[in-house]
Amino acid sequence: MCLILFAYDVHPDYRLIIAANRDEFYNRPTQPLSFWNTSPGLIGGRDLQNGGTWLGMTPEGRWAAITNYREPHAQLDNAPSRGFLITNYLKNSIPTDSYLAHLQADAYQYNGFNLLLGSENDLFYFSNRKDRWLKMTSGIYGLSNRFLDSPWPKLNWGKSKMAQLIQRQKKLHADDFFEILADRTYPPLNELPDTGVGLEWERILSPIFITSEAYGTRSSSVIFIKRNGTICFSEKTFIVRNDTIINQHARHIRFTQAARD
Repeated sequence: MCLILFAYDVHPDYRLIIAANRDEFYNRPTQPLSFWNTSPGLIGGRDLQNGGTWLGMTPEGRWAAITNYREPHAQLDNAPSRGFLITNYLKNSIPTDSYLAHLQADAYQYNGFNLLLGSENDLFYFSNRKDRWLKMTSGIYGLSNRFLDSPWPKLNWGKSKMAQLIQRQKKLHADDFFEILADRTYPPLNELPDTGVGLEWERILSPIFITSEAYGTRSSSVIFIKRNGTICFSEKTFIVRNDTIINQHARHIRFTQAARD
């Protein structure tokens, strides 16, 4: 993922609300949202180049998401795929803090990442560029390619729009959150961060929905986890050419959170 907006324990009916965009090269092969036949019980899209995922969950309500930490001059050529940090967690049943304790010892081997890991009872944030994790409390948060709640324009705007939706609507609709994720507004140049990619690319990467000749938003996801155990995972995938969406497809998976053994 390259942008994750999420509201944790702030709505009377929804324990968690996630709205996220995955940005990637257009030619990278990808499997859309589905139940994985190679890993029963894992739900999400799949990176067919390396085999991992960027956002996934299990029928028990265990979920994980990742963003890259943007630092173009500090990339390790032979680093392991960060997508497996998601699948390894979802295939495991150990407590989240125990998983993070194991991961922390090896986190230096990976290129920079931000990781969100959640279960029925907790939610944690970890970045290997801070080398510590945080147990989340209730609130509305944003994560892109720096740290949690870095004050990038698209994060500030997205969090504000999410807060407005949650405050004014008791029953939430995925389409309203997809509308936030579809915003292509470019912030003023003087508000852009400096992450080492140059001004032209800082501008290209600055909207919530990104388009360019070879790289951009490939999919948008909205997840509702209700307090009664109902979970709805929705995804829109896009084919973009010359800044125009020429095809899109929507998928929805709805289920009731399974009881743990």
